[in-house]
Amino acid sequence: MEEETAASDEESRRRVASSLTSRYSDWVVESLDELQGSFLLTDPSIPGHPIVYASRGLAALTGYPPAEVLGRNARLFQGAGTDRAAVAGVRDAVRCQRPHQTPILNYRRDGAAHWVLLHLAPVFHAADGAVLHFLAVQVPIPPPPPPARCRVARPTVVVFAPCREEARVEEELSCPCASHAGEVFVDVDKRGLDAEEPRVASEHEKEKALSTANSIFSALNRYSKLTGLVVCGKRCDSVGIPALSSSLNLSLGRIKQSFVLTDPHLPDMPIIYASDAFLSLTGYSREEILGCNCKFLNGPGTSAEVLEEINQHICSEQACTVHLLNYRKDRSSFRDLLHISPIRNASGKVAFHVWVHLDEGAKHDFNGLTPEVWQLGAVGAVRVAVRSLSASGSLLRPSQ
Repeated sequence: MEEETAASDEESRRRVASSLTSRYSDWVVESLDELQGSFLLTDPSIPGHPIVYASRGLAALTGYPPAEVLGRNARLFQGAGTDRAAVAGVRDAVRCQRPHQTPILNYRRDGAAHWVLLHLAPVFHAADGAVLHFLAVQVPIPPPPPPARCRVARPTVVVFAPCREEARVEEELSCPCASHAGEVFVDVDKRGLDAEEPRVASEHEKEKALSTANSIFSALNRYSKLTGLVVCGKRCDSVGIPALSSSLNLSLGRIKQSFVLTDPHLPDMPIIYASDAFLSLTGYSREEILGCNCKFLNGPGTSAEVLEEINQHICSEQACTVHLLNYRKDRSSFRDLLHISPIRNASGKVAFHVWVHLDEGAKHDFNGLTPEVWQLGAVGAVRVAVRSLSASGSLLRPSQ
């Protein structure tokens, strides 16, 4: 029995050690070691869903050296004060294989509690949609500044010393804050010691978590190609994404502008077609972005107000043109002149949305047209292709 247990433990250690190198390459660990941030990778295919990689930033944040966390479940960072609802949300995201962000109270190796923004994301096999790993990024959430205390001026001792008891009571009734202010401050301090107040992550922490995750996915994708395996995240698997017909693909391929088509009838409006010019603009491969929501281009400085404007126009089935700060795969930014328009089929129903992207900082030859008119030309070409083929029912592959 002991021999079987020892053999099982040895097999688990072997699988943990080879979890990354067997699926990506022998150099992936060295590449991940160079990245900034506190993060780890887990492998759901190994019993116990253990940690198979821990960054140097994680060791600095938690006090756990990598050797102490590899092979263990990530629950080792939780403790008595960790909110059960937050843990349940993480478990649900893992079970549903979807990204998730939540503030959570974790514990360092020395037992000290600290708040982090946990950014969880599955790593998918682009070909079949299988989950290979889960990425967990931890961004510290600093404590909020102490609230301003409104101190009420107390009468001096000289005033109360000669007063009769009745006068002192009357003074307290007329200004109760004066005599109980000290008690209020003590109570607040005690509450802070008795219970760890929940913290809310700022936009800065959220953007930092997303930026770190994007850098990690970029490294994993780059080294996965060396083994013939392409990975992606944030719903980037193509499972469940409708395949366009060869006729529509051929028609769209003749359009030289940078654009993508999204399907508004599927959850999260995934990309179902991307032009070669769009791939050239952003640096992503087609396998990396099919099935993704267009928000993977966003990053630090992307306007939340503009994104909300886009959502409103999409919901109302209206076209819009906006200026947006977006990011390429290498995380270099570009000023994006973005035009979004609904594309209706022959029956008048919205079949897709077309997103035409234009790098405002690059030189373009628009043949005497304005950038906006040039973008409308792409919209018109997509609209003609969709309407002509939808009349014959050949937008999707027959097997679909």
